[in-house]
Amino acid sequence: MSAWWSWDYSLLMQPLDGIRVVSIALNVPGPLVAAKVRAAGGHVTKVEPPGGDPLEGFCPAWYHDLHSGITIRRIDLKSDAGQAEMPAILADADLFLSSQRPAALARLRLDAASLPPHLRSLNIVGEIGHADIAGHDLTYLAKAGLLGREVPRTLIADVLGAEHAFAAALLLLREPEGARAEVGLYDSLAPLVAPLQYGLTGPGTLLGGALPAYGIYETREGRIAVAALEPHFQKRLYEELKVPPGSALAMSFRAQTAQE
Repeated sequence: MSAWWSWDYSLLMQPLDGIRVVSIALNVPGPLVAAKVRAAGGHVTKVEPPGGDPLEGFCPAWYHDLHSGITIRRIDLKSDAGQAEMPAILADADLFLSSQRPAALARLRLDAASLPPHLRSLNIVGEIGHADIAGHDLTYLAKAGLLGREVPRTLIADVLGAEHAFAAALLLLREPEGARAEVGLYDSLAPLVAPLQYGLTGPGTLLGGALPAYGIYETREGRIAVAALEPHFQKRLYEELKVPPGSALAMSFRAQTAQE
């Protein structure tokens, strides 16, 4: 397994050894959770539609990395025959992981009312208050006010939501049989929204451009990030640049390359 997501458990006993998880969660958040479960020692069976997980088509290398050690089964859950296979697959599972809208789970006969009574279940949705409305990472970021003018360089809501979902899974496994939980990708952005909401970040705020010693600057060749927040770091920064304390820094950095 790749070290970038399994390192947490490299020096520890595998805390989920003996735990069995069945997942039908597709795309990014569900596979991220499943990969962390597997890295922690759990056994994961993933049920994919006949055409597979869309992530495999979008990004084959990441898909295969995330699914290392996970049992994949291709079943048409929209058919009666496919739905008839699920009870046997779920019979000895400890946790059922999904990332479908509640209405879709009901159509698949995998909603809370249809699952075996012993089974704990965790569903990842777009937004808890509007769980049947579809969306994706970019639209959740837009609603939260976290988008600039460019498409973000990574998937923020998906990845942060997966972290919250994994934490929820660990808590669920300590709850009595039949416990349920729901995690929203948009709702998971709340900690990222807080600095903006409280005025720490955003245009013109302390960490949004008002403090010259904290920002991104163009140089003669390349760009640099500067984060000299503490007074002694700011003092040293201005001393090295040979400019008055607190003054603007753009011209000083344009005179040198990023490497310099």
